[in-house]
Amino acid sequence: MDLNITWFILVCTLLVIYAVLDGFDLGAGILSLFVKKDTDKKSIMTAIGPVWDGNEVWLLTAGGALFAAFPKVYATVFSGFYLAMMLLLAALIFRGVSLEFRNQVDSPGWKALWDRAFGFGSLVIALLIGTAFGNLISGVPINANGDYTGSFLELLDPYSLLVGVIAVVLFSMHGSIYIALKTSGELHENMKRKTLILWSVLIILYVVFVIASSFTISSHFSNAGSYVCFFILVATLIYIPLTLKKNGLLLSFAASSLVIVCMIGKAAIETFPALAISNTNINYSLTIYNSASTPKTQGAMLIIAGIGLPIVISYTIWVYRIFKGKVGTDGGY
Repeated sequence: MDLNITWFILVCTLLVIYAVLDGFDLGAGILSLFVKKDTDKKSIMTAIGPVWDGNEVWLLTAGGALFAAFPKVYATVFSGFYLAMMLLLAALIFRGVSLEFRNQVDSPGWKALWDRAFGFGSLVIALLIGTAFGNLISGVPINANGDYTGSFLELLDPYSLLVGVIAVVLFSMHGSIYIALKTSGELHENMKRKTLILWSVLIILYVVFVIASSFTISSHFSNAGSYVCFFILVATLIYIPLTLKKNGLLLSFAASSLVIVCMIGKAAIETFPALAISNTNINYSLTIYNSASTPKTQGAMLIIAGIGLPIVISYTIWVYRIFKGKVGTDGGY
């Protein structure tokens, strides 16, 4: 068994799970910026309240897996994206605090403050994650020693920002379906309308992304796997409004989850075996082979992952089963 490939698949799987799960509550946070009623804002927060912190565990797990299996990639990416990571951490902190602090003081000004922290924190996280993803698939300046040689502003190139905007729209659509699934009444109908609007915007942006990628990424549609992911992705995108009109929200949510899976899967297939592509010289790229930890370390960590992951998965399933009902109009279950 090639442990490097095994860990590559595991890291990608953890990132996919994070994007699917935390994606909808990031989207819910972004959508809260466009909701006026206090009861609706409370309903949105209550809908994700029991699960948002558990969803973020998968980001920590993915980061830990990357550190254990490919420490050189972890060091290069985290040092190169240092300022972006600090902004991400600040947004995560303010977003988490807002969920706990909002209802501690019965004051309109207090609630408005934490509502904005919740909404803009979610927006910044989604934008930064998408922009970082765009940089990783298009390439970043890495020298022969595997060190990042660029600046923060170099990360904000048009292509990467396009991917960041797509992440914001995709997560918002994902979140609107989830909120529609968890609510009833006026908020439910409002979220269904927003889903169709966001879906239309996503289609336009994805067409632009495909065109831009054909000029930016040499490996775009480079193998059969990427074509399979692309066709599944397109079919799933078409499927979302069809199920939505028939009020099949659970199927719509599954479809939007599959869109996220296919987008990340397509990128992983096209960049394999690279984890961080160098646009200075392709030979300087960090791959699963030249940046891996020792086989003994990978083997030991695989045993730990085999014990820990089923526990996290079981806990996640249990929480979602406990809170599977709809949110009441008063913000409670």
